[in-house]
Amino acid sequence: MNNVFVYCEINEEGHIAEVSLELLSKGRKLAKELKVELEAIAIGYQLQNIADEAFLYGVNILHLADDKRLFPYLTLPHASIVTGIFKEEQPQIALFGATSIGRDLAPRVASALRCGLTADCTSLEIGEHTEPKTRKVYKNLLYQIRPAFGGNIIATIVNPDTRPQMATVRDGVMKKEPLSSPISGIIKNVEVNNYLSDIDFIVQIIDRHIEQKKVNLKNAQIIVAGGYGVGSAENFRLLYELAEIIGAEVGASRAAVDAGLAGHERQIGQTGVTVQPKLYIACGISGAIQHRAGMDKSAQIISINKDPNAPINQIADYAIIGDVAEIIPKFIQYYKLNSK
Repeated sequence: MNNVFVYCEINEEGHIAEVSLELLSKGRKLAKELKVELEAIAIGYQLQNIADEAFLYGVNILHLADDKRLFPYLTLPHASIVTGIFKEEQPQIALFGATSIGRDLAPRVASALRCGLTADCTSLEIGEHTEPKTRKVYKNLLYQIRPAFGGNIIATIVNPDTRPQMATVRDGVMKKEPLSSPISGIIKNVEVNNYLSDIDFIVQIIDRHIEQKKVNLKNAQIIVAGGYGVGSAENFRLLYELAEIIGAEVGASRAAVDAGLAGHERQIGQTGVTVQPKLYIACGISGAIQHRAGMDKSAQIISINKDPNAPINQIADYAIIGDVAEIIPKFIQYYKLNSK
């Protein structure tokens, strides 16, 4: 009762998805602060190795729904199982990844339970809230923090009266923090037929074609990102040349993507990918809050911008004031001369 729950997505290789491992790490901290246990739900087929992964991230109780009919993901059966477990266990907090699956599943569960749901959170904290009219004080609420109004403000949202407090969190926002050794958790094997009916399988997957991602921004250690200020497709090609020399991946701001300078798969920010590289080189990027939400946790940031007052310079470790078209060729020339 009143524990913290995380829905664990299962990837194509049969492992817990990265975003779910990140949420388990955050969920463990929230549960510790609330002095409750961390529980997880994993739904799929042939999940014999999932428990080891979950216990390494501090899961006290793992609800395991293992059935051939449950992989690949289908909305109705997964929603029925999660809703049924939540009705029985009554968690106070439930976290989902803000992925295509999480964005499909979480709203259905919230609707069935008639509780609140905050989408695309960038931070989660525990705090209290005082109702302005009644002055009633609510303690140990989940602060669900996310950009709002196009990223112009940061909103803190609370659900004082409904449970569970549900939120989806974007991939890469939380830090993945496994324990030094797994804990001795409990596995609860879910009897799926208690939650499912024939209507849950009215939709069937006949065939699937999976294409591997060609761009892997999330796991890149170095990212060279370009914004609208790069100026042209020709200048943007300089970023690819620099990236190739230093072993980096190329990213882009939304403005650059909208201008056709880069593909959407390279977009970093609130409506793109969230990244935490060791080095982030921002070229011609102004640094609006929508973009910073996707990269401000980078270990080191270098900004190249003609505008000394660009917001990106406020969070940059090094700010180079100048034209990208002049500075990047110098970077390339230097690395070619000095790299082995």
